Amino acid sequence: MTDTPVEEMSFETALKALEDIVTRLESADVPLEESITLYERGAKLKAHCEARLNAAQEKVEAIRLAQSGEPAGTEPFNAG
Repeated sequence: MTDTPVEEMSFETALKALEDIVTRLESADVPLEESITLYERGAKLKAHCEARLNAAQEKVEAIRLAQSGEPAGTEPFNAG
């Protein structure tokens, strides 16, 4: 497990670290105290990944089409 602060990780690095933690926890051979530490770091990594995804989603723009079907500009992404 890396000691890199979670908030300094890229999305890809954080996701890989989270996947590694899940794999270790699923192996069932991790002592209880280490499991707790891994779980806590995993929770931070998950929150970081979600925040990075939300930030990226806010930057996504949908192409708006005119009645002719031609692109008429962009508008902010609206997931709802």
